[in-house]
Amino acid sequence: MNGARIIVESLKKEGVDTVFCYTGGAVISIFDELYKHGEGLNLIQPRHEQGGTHAADGYARSTGKTGVVIVTSGPGATNTITGIATAYMDSSPLVVITGQVASTLIGTDAFQESDVTGITLPITKANFLVKNIKDLAVTIKKAFYIAGSGRPGPVVIDIPGDIQRQDFKFNYPDTVDLQSYRPKDSGHPKQIKSAIKLLAASKKPLIISGGGVNLSNATGEMNDFLNKTGIPVVHTLMGTGVNPEDENQFLGFIGMHGTLYGNYAIQNADLIMAVGVRFSDRIIGNPNTFAKNAKLIHIDIDPAEIDKNILTDLPIVGSAKSILREFNNLDLAIDISEWKNELSNYKNNYPLGYEKSELIKPQYIIELAQKYFPENSIIVTDVGQNQIWVAQNYRIKHPRSFLTSGGLGTMGYGLPAAIGAAVGNPDKQVLMFAGDGGFQMNMQELGIIRKYGLKVKMIVLDNNYLGMVRQWQELLFEKRYSGTDMEFNPDFVKLADVFRIKSIFLKDPKEADAVIKELAMSNESMLVHIAIDPDENVLPMVPAGKALDEVLTKL
Repeated sequence: MNGARIIVESLKKEGVDTVFCYTGGAVISIFDELYKHGEGLNLIQPRHEQGGTHAADGYARSTGKTGVVIVTSGPGATNTITGIATAYMDSSPLVVITGQVASTLIGTDAFQESDVTGITLPITKANFLVKNIKDLAVTIKKAFYIAGSGRPGPVVIDIPGDIQRQDFKFNYPDTVDLQSYRPKDSGHPKQIKSAIKLLAASKKPLIISGGGVNLSNATGEMNDFLNKTGIPVVHTLMGTGVNPEDENQFLGFIGMHGTLYGNYAIQNADLIMAVGVRFSDRIIGNPNTFAKNAKLIHIDIDPAEIDKNILTDLPIVGSAKSILREFNNLDLAIDISEWKNELSNYKNNYPLGYEKSELIKPQYIIELAQKYFPENSIIVTDVGQNQIWVAQNYRIKHPRSFLTSGGLGTMGYGLPAAIGAAVGNPDKQVLMFAGDGGFQMNMQELGIIRKYGLKVKMIVLDNNYLGMVRQWQELLFEKRYSGTDMEFNPDFVKLADVFRIKSIFLKDPKEADAVIKELAMSNESMLVHIAIDPDENVLPMVPAGKALDEVLTKL
């Protein structure tokens, strides 16, 4: 069969059920084979390749499967770059197949040629330029193995048009053996036993649950460990979803905009066990003062993360799921009642809150959404103030149920990622929060919702600003709001109407309860455009480079 057919049949062999794809001259052969032999493959055509890549990312994060993207060469391929970088920073598994000009034209600046492997080298786990038809099937096998194993991430396969048209015998390998890539799953038994001894000797232990817990499907094992030991837990933005039986153990989100009580726990613990955490600058603040009283156990599948940003006292390399299972099989006798009481009292004395007024507060909208949407709903955010308000105030109790761009901070992620989540989870409610700025970056993807009959609930929090940047201008630049005024926003209700999506404008706080209830109960997609208090800020806030206990509670 020809190369294009080999691609289609290889996707089937990998168990792929959904492909986010946008056609073009350099992939027309692939699309022809999808038309003729694509049974079992659900093809989702975005309005823009960036939107399609974010949608595949949202699909991957919410389902645990590898997202698949097919786009054409040149601008089609380069339009995926932001989506690939977003997935790379947050360790989301993608296989992105790009068309390329014919092999004989590579390097000649041919029409719609771009050096895709060169461009994507820093933002992929691996990338491949297929130069020989005999390598095509095994390359696809390698790509899926690399993308979905170990620390997941995006892989790019660039396939010239002549390779797609050449014939070769199809033989898809069952396995691949890559000597340079053999991720370690099990942690070292001696290190695990040493960690148990440290925990047993601790008076003030704390667990940090990171994105690796979600990625390795280890939330159940984490919850079992928390329930067994009673150790308090905090989470990173990507680690959202842990849910111990004792709510007093749960201390929420940490870092720059973390809870006061979560950051207090970090700074006062004598032992921290960080699981699947990369210790980004947004989490640690000043690295010289982070957890200054604590010894650190760091569990991560990627050895490159050990000692990268924070020095570790006891590293354990392996998957969170495997290692937590080992922890749960060992006895751990620990009495930390004084520490738990200390943290419980601090949590009660310094709760999250906001000042009510005659204007709509975003925190109130989030409270109402929590009230009316099912507990297992998938919550998706864009980037900016909306993202952090949700992270602070929406209590997520299930794994893979909070999707956001953490590492790259990609405005425009929210809507297409919510679409991808809806494609992959038709039995769940999908609720997206976005600001007025971020929503406009990929608002064309509203067209997919209608075309494929998806059910996506959307809340656009409109403060007529690029709010997070405006907040920094208020703090550091004497309110010189340069480049952050979004005064000429579109009417989002009319925009939704153009795409034949139900929509409501909300300005009166007295109507908010009924509107959000209607949003949750609607049997179709719906957008609520909400005029919120333009001066509301995300607080508390640790200024960049400051210690986690140097917190601003007002600007």
